[in-house]
Amino acid sequence: MQTIYLAGGCFWGMQKFFDQFEGVIATQVGYANGPDAAPSYQDVCRNSGHAETVRIDYDETKLSLPELLDLYFMVIDPLSVNKQGGDEGIQYRTGVYYTDPDQLPALQAAFDGEAQKVGAPLKVELLPLQNFFPAEEYHQKYLEKNPGGYCHIPQRMFSLRKD
Repeated sequence: MQTIYLAGGCFWGMQKFFDQFEGVIATQVGYANGPDAAPSYQDVCRNSGHAETVRIDYDETKLSLPELLDLYFMVIDPLSVNKQGGDEGIQYRTGVYYTDPDQLPALQAAFDGEAQKVGAPLKVELLPLQNFFPAEEYHQKYLEKNPGGYCHIPQRMFSLRKD
């Protein structure tokens, strides 16, 4: 099992999007790469410096890291700074945060390929994970609990299941 942390705007939709794929073992939404103190959602909304992030535990024999990144780039605007869809602010920045330095070559290759595809340098952070604090329980699987909840990811993207 491997783990990667992806920030892609509002974490509700990112979690729902990744939960649909075979090989994703578990997801958890939380706050990453801000100050070391565990924030509340209200702190994050008041510019604590944390990014809304999804921790993804995955089986690399079923879903590779490059495949995960291809999926990630399908649902974000990699040229936008602190904004995805209608959500704006530092907590909505995009980022890929890793804990295993052995993942860096694959991550960098994915970033280079995406930059070539879009024809510009990406505005997505590629950094080691500094910290991750799980979000409050009501945020976990939020769009499953609240099917009509807002999400910047188009609804059709939640039914791409690759089994």
